[in-house]
Amino acid sequence: MAQKVKLLNYDVAVIGGGTAGMAAAVAASKNGAKTILVEAGPMLGGELHTGMSVNGALNARGEYVVGGVATELFDECRKIGGFIGPVHDYRLICYVVLDPELVKIAIARLIDRYGVTPLLYSLVDQVVMDGDRVESVGVVNKQERILLKAKYFIDCSGDGDVAAMAGAPFELGDRDGRLQPLSIMFRMSGVENGPLLSFVRSHPGNLAVGESDYVRAGRTDAELAEAIYRQGEPAVFFKAGGPLMRNAIQAGDLFPTALIMLYPTSHARREVCVNATRVAENIDGVQVGRVSGVLPRLLDQVLTAAGFLQKHVPGFEHASIAGIAPRVGIRETRRILGEAILTGEDVRSGRKREDGVAKGCHHIDIHGEDVEQVRIPVDNGGSYDIPWGSLLPRMLANVYVAGRCLSSDREGHGSARNMGNCLAMGHAVGAAAGLSIAAGMKDIRELPVQRLRAVLKEQGAVLDGVY
Repeated sequence: MAQKVKLLNYDVAVIGGGTAGMAAAVAASKNGAKTILVEAGPMLGGELHTGMSVNGALNARGEYVVGGVATELFDECRKIGGFIGPVHDYRLICYVVLDPELVKIAIARLIDRYGVTPLLYSLVDQVVMDGDRVESVGVVNKQERILLKAKYFIDCSGDGDVAAMAGAPFELGDRDGRLQPLSIMFRMSGVENGPLLSFVRSHPGNLAVGESDYVRAGRTDAELAEAIYRQGEPAVFFKAGGPLMRNAIQAGDLFPTALIMLYPTSHARREVCVNATRVAENIDGVQVGRVSGVLPRLLDQVLTAAGFLQKHVPGFEHASIAGIAPRVGIRETRRILGEAILTGEDVRSGRKREDGVAKGCHHIDIHGEDVEQVRIPVDNGGSYDIPWGSLLPRMLANVYVAGRCLSSDREGHGSARNMGNCLAMGHAVGAAAGLSIAAGMKDIRELPVQRLRAVLKEQGAVLDGVY
């Protein structure tokens, strides 16, 4: 029996309830718009659930380069004991780390506080156009089909689904069609911090440290390992070229991978998140069959990596797997072409712009096959500005993008795809939608960017005043 179609009408429809989408929905509602947040999965927050650190929120100098909605999220985590805080692996930048279980509660509180309507388990499968405007989107779930109308749509799907279906141009991968590997994050509890950090201090040759001149500051690897030890947090990046990983890969105790990255997720549980797994076969993340097909291999790698840590790294002898990310991690799919393009040179040089509506500071980070990974820092440990035009798709009048589908070249994407940037971009487009609706504007390009910047700063966004 065909499902009856239900009609819903909102000011703003945010598609994708991950990091960018959550921020966009909160910001749109804060700025007066009746807002719905549509998410295909069972929970809001996306990669924040995995235990992955919030990269791109703190530059190498320890300055916060995001604020506003991001600050509200971090503060809510603090209230419930889920904010671990800034940590540094003395490699390229600083990180913000959160408890991935408690952040779920913090997000739910934020969207409820601002009156956002969440719609979980719901997938957008079509768009209805009226010239260069998206009039409505088709949403399907187990209960019903929905025709969702809105004045503005914000595409935070990660893959740029709405923008692509609406006809916006996009790019995919590099010139040869190569895409970054798929991964899955996992967590281990019962980790003894003392033995781990003593091992780090005693074996600096295993560590990726001082990869930017600013972070190295003339120090040796041993001195940087000492800094990690004194920090007292399990924020450690083991490199493939070090003897620990190299020997294990050669012996078959570990699969080829560029890194094993550890960062804390809970002091109470003595828990760390582990970033290690990868399948590099140029898999387009929108090809659900291929993504589904690599899940068993990634989960086998979780067991292998956990076993390697238990066998070879002090402090992990009695640790156990505490959690596995609820979905396969996808680094790279469509980059929607917008009115401006964030470039790798913009990132490397720390370019500041009069039309910047968000900041980033994460290094250019492009994973490859086996042990390959490109890591290029922002100059002088600083930050760069994301231009407003990177969030405005070409050819569409009422659709914004935010998150990893922003308009960028591949190097720019390799930095801006991270969660700190996504929070800032989401805040920018959500605020813009609310302001535009209040002013009766019909096109995303009508809102003066300086007006948007002024409001974002009033709401705590960081747009200037940092390196």
